Amino acid sequence: MPEPWPIPKFSFEVIIDGQHSRFAEVTGLDIETQVIEYRAGNSKQFAPVKMPGLQKFGNLTLKKGIFPGNSKILEWFGAVQMNTIKRATITINLLDEAGAPAMSWTLTNAFPSKITGTDLKADGNEVAVESIEIAHEGLTLVTKG
Repeated sequence: MPEPWPIPKFSFEVIIDGQHSRFAEVTGLDIETQVIEYRAGNSKQFAPVKMPGLQKFGNLTLKKGIFPGNSKILEWFGAVQMNTIKRATITINLLDEAGAPAMSWTLTNAFPSKITGTDLKADGNEVAVESIEIAHEGLTLVTKG
């Protein structure tokens, strides 16, 4: 039986509150468990005991090309500035060769915390790309198969 191939990372989809959105890059899908160090005063060991603490989630960064008239991201970010924040559930699916989700990351209570516009160069020929940073309160990973 032949060895399976790893899943390529170029085919993915981003779903924000049930609506499919197009992005060129997704980074920041990380979870960290903070370490608590403790040593009792009468311990014969000269090193602390390490215990797992709270989980910490990094911010998600999404990058996409700038299209005329497409301002959904700016409107969502504007709602934060107006203190009328609508938190969202974001799902990122890594797709297999058939286009079905092979892995899924789900972020809960997500909201935009930073928008970065494109850089401008008179002698450049790149596409204008903006990025949005998303803060969230939880990340779950589900693998299919």
